[in-house]
Amino acid sequence: MSVPAFEDIPKDINKIIGDHIKLYLSDPAAAHMWDATPVGLGGLVTTLLLTTIGRKSGEPRSVPLLYVDHDGGYLIIGSKGGNEEHPVWFLNLQANPECEIRVGAPPVKARARVLEGEERAVAWKKITDRHHVYAKYQARASREIPVVMLEPI
Repeated sequence: MSVPAFEDIPKDINKIIGDHIKLYLSDPAAAHMWDATPVGLGGLVTTLLLTTIGRKSGEPRSVPLLYVDHDGGYLIIGSKGGNEEHPVWFLNLQANPECEIRVGAPPVKARARVLEGEERAVAWKKITDRHHVYAKYQARASREIPVVMLEPI
């Protein structure tokens, strides 16, 4: 399965993600407020470190993601830059919604829930008002980009 290359997605995105994970593990405060300039967003954004259980491997899988605070939880977006496939972390959460998140430090257990209908619409507006790039990603994807609520447990 090939992934289309979009000019606004850095070619070294995997290295950028890997470096962000390492930063989250060594300096959570610095990783939480992350300079997103390398991925084209410019300036500081809030990020969390999501750890899911791989649906095939059964092993922990971590990825840093932008988030938006919402009703005591955290909204994350399964955009994958507007690609047609869902991100692997989303597929992992579909298989097992129990996860761990780091919003700064320390890690906490959470449960993921995919938002639908009016709840999704309200959350999507909140997200795209803050991070306009997600509207661009949705415009180039034929799938509906999932909005996930992470609720600490």
